Amino acid sequence: MDYSSVVVLGAGSWGTALGLVLTSNGHSVKLWMRRKEQYDLIIKTGKNGKYLPGIEIPKDIQLYTDIIDAIKDTKIILLTVPTQKIREVIKTIKPFIKPDQIIVNAAKGIEQKSQLRISQIMQEELPSQPYAVLSGPSHAEEVARNMPTTVVVASEKREIAETIQDVFMTSTFRVYTNPDVAGVELGGALKNVIAFGAGIADGLGFGDNARAALMTRGIREIARLGKAMGADIATFAGLSGIGDLIVTCTSMHSRNRRAGILIGKGKNLEETLKEIGMVVEGITTTNVAYELAIKHGIEMPITEEIYKVIYEGRDPKDAVTNLMSRSRKHEMEEIVDMNNVEW
Repeated sequence: MDYSSVVVLGAGSWGTALGLVLTSNGHSVKLWMRRKEQYDLIIKTGKNGKYLPGIEIPKDIQLYTDIIDAIKDTKIILLTVPTQKIREVIKTIKPFIKPDQIIVNAAKGIEQKSQLRISQIMQEELPSQPYAVLSGPSHAEEVARNMPTTVVVASEKREIAETIQDVFMTSTFRVYTNPDVAGVELGGALKNVIAFGAGIADGLGFGDNARAALMTRGIREIARLGKAMGADIATFAGLSGIGDLIVTCTSMHSRNRRAGILIGKGKNLEETLKEIGMVVEGITTTNVAYELAIKHGIEMPITEEIYKVIYEGRDPKDAVTNLMSRSRKHEMEEIVDMNNVEW
């Protein structure tokens, strides 16, 4: 089947960058945006200045503000809108979707109200629709400049994953497949929480040691919750787990890390969001992750402290003190029976 026609729903930095990848790969690409002002500016300047400055938008990419018109005659619908808007978008296009159109989600988050992953939202709204999730260590700023990037696509149906792999794969954008939809979605969402914490540590003036500790213990928290929610723990050692965590915790391209830095430097949440100027998924995801940890009885001390900094006004320095003064542990406590270990 011909999957050369793709519509990208959401013209932020990530949606625009993926549109460029698809266009360079010979696909017919439509790019939908909600705001007429953004549409007019791209038409006028040939660039998506607010979200991806300095990058030319090829004239081959068709621009739309009418979402129903945009999805017509396409084989793949790529979701890059913020997570909390995805259900609204799905409900809007639901009456017009054809059975053979593949939904590919590239947003990284969990719906706050329902605590559902995007695939679970799809199960509620469009249970028979082919679905895949695309995730991994991939800053839009680098993808748009054809810098080597590697990601993973997950689907419960192998043929769907391999189709999307073929659609996206280029000489600079390598795509692996994975059957673990839950793990890929959770890794992409939960790493934003840890990246926010890494930013706080940077804002407090801490160094590489603190960041490495947060990342290492953070992936442990992510895997612990992921396993409780049905994910394959091996997925968190891959691109959508540790890979995405590394890139998000170490780069100034990461909005989550930048937001954490501002909090660490003493700005409040309102000031931080105003300065970042775009959606910071980690803030909402922290709330959801904290509630999911309680629901599943999972110990997530880093997530808990970040939650209390964001939502309860805890001083970031006190959060660090709390983490450093926890009762002593064995590093492998989750998988080692200490009664049977010989020292």
